[in-house]
Amino acid sequence: MNFDVTHISETDSTNRWLRDRLAELSGRNAVVWADYQTAGRGQGTNTWESERGQNLTFSVLLHPNGVEARRQFVISMAVSLAVSEALGQYIGDISIKWPNDIYWRDGKIGGMLIENRLHGTMIRDSIVGIGLNVNQRHFYSNAPNPVSMWQVCGQDTDRAGLLDELLALLPRCRALTDDALKQQYMTRLYRRRGFHPYADKDGAFMAELADVEADGHLVLRDEDGRQRRYAFKEVTYII
Repeated sequence: MNFDVTHISETDSTNRWLRDRLAELSGRNAVVWADYQTAGRGQGTNTWESERGQNLTFSVLLHPNGVEARRQFVISMAVSLAVSEALGQYIGDISIKWPNDIYWRDGKIGGMLIENRLHGTMIRDSIVGIGLNVNQRHFYSNAPNPVSMWQVCGQDTDRAGLLDELLALLPRCRALTDDALKQQYMTRLYRRRGFHPYADKDGAFMAELADVEADGHLVLRDEDGRQRRYAFKEVTYII
């Protein structure tokens, strides 16, 4: 899998930058990374704090072959696995917080936003926007737990080199069978062992990770042995 890589100084959103150029990209796998995004965002209404020129903010245009819309979570698993493995080459204690946040211990070091375009029941293309905290030393927003690679290892990381390593890992992760992909994803999950505090619309509870279903739903098992099934944003991790 080859990528056409473009580096720009500034844009409102790298996802939008790619989306506006879908016609001219004509089925190619493409990447754009920016030194600064004026309107970078995460899932839902979340925004992404990123100091100019210090972090790795980029989007990847993929054209999955034979992926039905109901199986779209395989894209999320493959990309988050590739990102976690790339960061793991620099620092330890990297995990994936369901569905696709990247964590160092209890701090958020990266996140992503995936936008799929459908053709009938199949995914025609995916734009995966990723933000990684790389060389930023201080965070000023009200985000509860950001952390950067610099804060972990005390030195700057070459952003272009990190991007190259991630893009080299992505095709291997995408080539995994669904079963192998899920197994590796589950192995890397944040809080994959033991009971931990969560909260849903009914209040706080303790639970352990039971499963992540094929459609991406999280299944937790509480202390009474009852399984609780959640879509994204239906459950909160108490950290």
